[in-house]
This record gives sequence, structure tokens and C-alpha cells, in this order.
Amino acid sequence: MKLIKKSRVVFADENLQKEFEELSENDKIKKQIKRAVGDLQINAFSGIQIPKKLIPEVYIKKYQVNNLWKYDLPDGWRLVYSIMPENKIEILSVILEWFDHKEYEQRFHY
Repeated sequence: MKLIKKSRVVFADENLQKEFEELSENDKIKKQIKRAVGDLQINAFSGIQIPKKLIPEVYIKKYQVNNLWKYDLPDGWRLVYSIMPENKIEILSVILEWFDHKEYEQRFHY
């Protein structure tokens, strides 16, 4: 049985949030990210957990993550996020990045 835990979804930094906000409302990726955000609000564990040994060093150094999740978007796009405790009751789903499949493979050295 899959664990279900509601979360508050945030962007890892202001630049990433600004990049998202600057996408056109008609942009297919923006619509899919919004859908992903809704899913993560319902269940932080909606994505697929990436094994710790495969977490790119850039995420560890930049965001101090110790867990990483991948949410598959249509057309080979990926949204990468980490789950972090906000307080004793709430958890955060922190969006770190989204990219197409080619960029995903480069980031993860596949």
C-alpha cells in the first residue's frame, strides 16, 4: 500500500518560482506542472523515489537534500522534488527543477 501524506508545495528558490510564473498560461508544461502541484498537495509521495546513491551532487550541495523524487510529466518531461519536514504536522514538497528527458538524462548521467 502506497503511503499518502498531504504536503505544501513550494519552489526551491525565487528564481525557479519566477521562471514558472513567467511561463504563459497556455504553455503545456505550465499546465502539467500545475497538475503535478495539485497531486503533490494531495500526496507528497505521488512521484517515484530516486535511490539516494543516484541523487546528483548539485542537489545535495545547493539544497542539502537527502531524498529526491521524480514526477513524470507528459512528453518525456520530468519534475524533480524533495520532501522535507516543515514542522511536526506538515511536510513540504520542494520543487527543484523540471526539464525534458534529454536534460534529465544529462543531469542524472544516464
